[in-house]
Amino acid sequence: MPGRREIKRRQTRLALITAALRLADERGVDRVTTEEISAAAEVSPRTFFNYFATKEHALVGDPLEDCPAPVLKPLPLLDALLDALAPAFEQIQGDRDLWLLRMRVISANPQLLPLLIAAAASAEQRLAQAIADQTGLAPDHPRPQVAAAVANAAVRVAVVRWAESGDSRPLIEHVREAFHHLKEVDDSRRT
Repeated sequence: MPGRREIKRRQTRLALITAALRLADERGVDRVTTEEISAAAEVSPRTFFNYFATKEHALVGDPLEDCPAPVLKPLPLLDALLDALAPAFEQIQGDRDLWLLRMRVISANPQLLPLLIAAAASAEQRLAQAIADQTGLAPDHPRPQVAAAVANAAVRVAVVRWAESGDSRPLIEHVREAFHHLKEVDDSRRT
């Protein structure tokens, strides 16, 4: 259970992200300053920079920073990945409005795409490292890297479908569906 200081840190970080996204959605990224984001989040600009290097990092950053590193159980790899990443999907589901806002801001401001790609690549590397650790493979072995990339692609498709669907199905169901299709591709090569 996180202590009071950690809870306050998370609340401040979320307030900054939310303020940045709302202001960027209203005005466009180029028309928002870190001072305005700080004021909207009721913190000082210095506090802003304790959390983020730039306003773009507040908009994209690593939205799953507070999620624990995935721990894979001894299951088939896709099942283990789904199980290990479930807390992240629950967090995204719980923050649905914020995620939809983030996706809208990024879509309207393509200059954020390089930062988004960098954040996704960093998350993918962490996942590949977890796969290597759990499977006993060397960190430079291609299997963990390929598995992480394929899982990342499936999750990306699931998140987009979840955001665009407007249905009430939780994100985890969209991810399960995407992983099911990965299994079908794997199974089809055997027949």
